[in-house]
Amino acid sequence: MAKITAAEVNKLRKTTGAGMMDCKKALQESEGDFDAALDYLRKKGQKVANKRADREANEGAVMGLVNQENTFAAIVSINCETDFVAKNEDFMNFVRQVAEKAVEIKAKSLDELKQANIDENTVQDLLTDMIGKIGEKLDISKYDYVEAPMVFAYNHQGNKIASVMGFNKGDFDGAEQAGKEVCMQIAAMSPVSLDKDKVPQEVIDHELELGKEQARQEGKPENLLEKIALGKLNKFYKESTLLNQDFVRDTKKSVRQYLQDLDKELTVTDFKRFSLV
Repeated sequence: MAKITAAEVNKLRKTTGAGMMDCKKALQESEGDFDAALDYLRKKGQKVANKRADREANEGAVMGLVNQENTFAAIVSINCETDFVAKNEDFMNFVRQVAEKAVEIKAKSLDELKQANIDENTVQDLLTDMIGKIGEKLDISKYDYVEAPMVFAYNHQGNKIASVMGFNKGDFDGAEQAGKEVCMQIAAMSPVSLDKDKVPQEVIDHELELGKEQARQEGKPENLLEKIALGKLNKFYKESTLLNQDFVRDTKKSVRQYLQDLDKELTVTDFKRFSLV
């Protein structure tokens, strides 16, 4: 058996973040081969992942970030099993590392992000390493992005809610403040879509049926149910589509009116919101 030095164990520990005894065993099993020891620990992590595949991973963190040019915003959700791990510094550093990689490469899908390299390891491999290190089921559960002439991100305290959004232009006074305000609006009010014409048809159909049933339960005449349901649908549009919502900072205005007061042509092109609450 190859002689394993404390320096070698420490190097492997610093590289992987695994425990001292795990690193020593990995080197012993690999006859002192550093790369083989890395693979050994990765496989150990994979075994942990497989063993815990049936566990619920409902805790975690979400994070939105933008690139230096403020033209691409990424939002990622990484789950774990316990709130204790969600608050762990190593876990949060990993979440940020993944989000930073997403904006760096302008990832367009979760699969693309998982296969991206960070220091010669894929994000998926690093996730497996983290599972081995932490001993909980971890999962990059959701990923999305917004690309626009000017983008913004907001991360609510505790990293349980995050939002990203884009404007159709960036050359107007008050852009930074407007971006912050609209991102916070998205986080707080959880709109289902950008505008009326962006609401999925199945959502519209559901709201109409719900409106009819509510009116029916209230004893309204059958011939008036359709009209009443349409009225409730318009209320739904006002409460649940971003540009038509009351602006939280000034409820006398809609979000659309708030933006047009800044610039007549200003609007939101797209937004994404992730939540773990």
